[in-house]
Amino acid sequence: MEKLEKIVAPTPLLQAEIDGQTLYLKAESLQPMGAFKLRGAWHRLSDLTEPEREKGVVAFSSGNHAQGVAWAARRLGIRATIVMPADSPKKKLDNTRTLGAEVVTYDRMTESRETIAARIAEERGSVVVPSFDDPWVVEGQGSAGLEVCRQMAALGLAPPDRIVTPCGGGGLASGLALAVPDAEIVIAEPEGWDDMTRSLSGGEIVPVGPNPPPTACDALQTLKVAPLTFDILNARGARGVSVSEAEAGAAMRWAFDNLRLVLEAGGAVALGAVLAGKVEPTERMLVILSGGNVDADTFVRMAGLSNPPLRGEVAREARRRGAAGGE
Repeated sequence: MEKLEKIVAPTPLLQAEIDGQTLYLKAESLQPMGAFKLRGAWHRLSDLTEPEREKGVVAFSSGNHAQGVAWAARRLGIRATIVMPADSPKKKLDNTRTLGAEVVTYDRMTESRETIAARIAEERGSVVVPSFDDPWVVEGQGSAGLEVCRQMAALGLAPPDRIVTPCGGGGLASGLALAVPDAEIVIAEPEGWDDMTRSLSGGEIVPVGPNPPPTACDALQTLKVAPLTFDILNARGARGVSVSEAEAGAAMRWAFDNLRLVLEAGGAVALGAVLAGKVEPTERMLVILSGGNVDADTFVRMAGLSNPPLRGEVAREARRRGAAGGE
């Protein structure tokens, strides 16, 4: 955590009351590049040897890890190449290029980003920086938990007793599990992309099923989690819940109305799970707001700014009727 504190300020720990219970919300969406991914990227890249830095790095990401690696690489003077889905949000593609990284696009449903990244790395002698399947990255993401513990101690509070966090590949969730060992870990994933939830429930890794549904949670579209993150979460007894598009959109709206924050859909799913009543509040529950890199049109559509936000029974009724899209 000390490495990161030298270059960026801690993100705010906000408080809000939901159903009569005070919750603590970590606004990782306010990182310089808009997501928690800066933590793992900086921890990994700043530990590279000089010869490794000279050869550059290759990463693969739908956008937030891409921007984290690009931001850290520019700060450290390292060449970065990022393999990104061709259907990544334009904002994330543009931001990654603006940060100085070379972007190589691929089809996420027919091509393997890992294979493409490995080929580029072999050709150039570069270091591959995975988005979650890497001990440095997991440890770096866990610095968010250490930071929260300090912030809660400053308020005279013990560490979180439950942490609700978005989950794609599980780098953030497993890092938090290591950093705050006494907290219950609850992960939130988009419906149809809830492979970590199903893996934890069954005790073994299972991939996303065939023909997964489209989702605005682009940051959480991981087809299969890694043994590294699964083993950490499984050993900690973590559990998961799935969140609909309507519930993610409702959380985006709620954060906008109540916290004055702009969240992307993937960054709002943990909050969406709480608002929908899928995770009950506890005395010191922490909710991670993991990212805010969203196109304006997508935000307006998902947040349904002309409609009231969904809460509790309303959200459950929307699910029953098959509502989707947050509109």
